[in-house]
Amino acid sequence: MSRPAGGAAATVGAAELAPRVAAAAATRRADLVEWLRLISSLDAPSGDPTALAPVADLLQSWLASIDGRVSRRASAAGLQIEAEFGPPGMAVEREGVLVLCHYDTVWPAGTVAARPFRVAGDLAYGPGVLDMRGGIVATLGALELLGELEALRRPVRMLLTPDEETGSRASRDLIARRAREAAIALVPEPALPGGALKTARKGWIAYRLRIRGRAAHAGLDPEAGVSAIDELVDRLTEVRGLADPAAGTTITCGMVRGGSAANVIAERAEAEIDVRFPDASEEARIRAAFAALRPARPGAELAVKELHSRPPLERTQAIIAGAERARALGALIGLELGEGSAGGVSDGNLAAAERVPVLDGLGPEGGGAHSVDEHVSLASLVDRIALMALLLAEV
Repeated sequence: MSRPAGGAAATVGAAELAPRVAAAAATRRADLVEWLRLISSLDAPSGDPTALAPVADLLQSWLASIDGRVSRRASAAGLQIEAEFGPPGMAVEREGVLVLCHYDTVWPAGTVAARPFRVAGDLAYGPGVLDMRGGIVATLGALELLGELEALRRPVRMLLTPDEETGSRASRDLIARRAREAAIALVPEPALPGGALKTARKGWIAYRLRIRGRAAHAGLDPEAGVSAIDELVDRLTEVRGLADPAAGTTITCGMVRGGSAANVIAERAEAEIDVRFPDASEEARIRAAFAALRPARPGAELAVKELHSRPPLERTQAIIAGAERARALGALIGLELGEGSAGGVSDGNLAAAERVPVLDGLGPEGGGAHSVDEHVSLASLVDRIALMALLLAEV
């Protein structure tokens, strides 16, 4: 990242800062494309610390180049990177802004070679460009812009983690601690269609049901067996009854395994289940129901394991107030910011559980997240630099 010479000086209000921010962001489109190309030319498979290391090195270099005070720590999932911005000596704790980003993607090593970054008109394509490399680039561009304008008057901590796509198991304690220290958390995950903010997200639990039965010959001695598959099917039927689509609670069985041969009563079977719920009361109901699951067949054994989880991000009064402020700032640069709820989760869910106001969906618009058609709008990327700059300076 390069920084042009020059800068602004005096403290200004949002109405005066907005046109300057918008004008400066508009000049950065070519730089944005290049930054997005550079990071999108590196594989970043979640769960592979070795493959993630070059991305961490690139991000550390960029953060240092825009005067971030950078630190990094090793975790089981890869490097966690932090950078602090703002006037030296100003404490981030209790008065600062936390920006939550993840630099891992769902794509395995070798994806960038098979499907390299490309631009077609206003759209940039490539693995992770929307989720969430576009948001990272927008945030870095906003911080660089504010540094040039000398307009960053409160401390900012940017945290980039390597394991959001696999549940943030290694990073969730750090995310929670940093959230407790901040006044507000901003999450530049992709915006909703039309550029809307995400002021609520469902909670999520991934469960594994594992059944152990007793094997027997299906033709000669079927009564001696206990079918783990039959037991699993019945328990899945029971679990499916927990869904409440009207309330927003969904149950999806995404994986099933079991048995050894068609002529053998299955000794083992298992399933992985995705549960989404809108609020804490539904989460409590689901947890109680899964804890109460028992096998119905004599001799069958059932084990329930929680694989991953995130609490719901509920639309609180503090989040509503933050969204209203974001809308007012967006209007100064010609953006009409709506808001809505998302069924997917983010690290914003973890921050919200610490009772810090969260504004999510601040990244650029696009489509095809987690698909081979993943793309991001470059016009939206420019807009999001301006929006993030105003939020970091004025929220």
